[in-house]
Amino acid sequence: MAVRAVRGAVQPEPDEAGHMEEQVGALLTAVLERNGLTADDLISIWFTATPDPHGDFPAAAAREPGIGVPLGCAQEPDVAGAMPRLVRILAHSEWDRPRADISHVYPGAAAALRKDIAQ
Repeated sequence: MAVRAVRGAVQPEPDEAGHMEEQVGALLTAVLERNGLTADDLISIWFTATPDPHGDFPAAAAREPGIGVPLGCAQEPDVAGAMPRLVRILAHSEWDRPRADISHVYPGAAAALRKDIAQ
């Protein structure tokens, strides 16, 4: 069994606690479903956010679906022209499938970040 990483991002709108939890939670659910993973397969999740979301901590959304792995949050650099209100995830899991089978998830406006990855 190998350790693999799956990525994703979402742009919570509007910047309110309930919407942050709902949209980041939906992103996590989509990452698990598209990759055939369960919460038990996860090792850890690292969240980053641009400086502008103030509604809630992105990692708080992982607690709702019962994800009980280590969670970390960090702020991304404030880069001019960067997409606003962006939350990214990097989830590590134990996986017996090839790296090429990983499905990264970039719904909505976040799809513009990774046009090279089929959505």
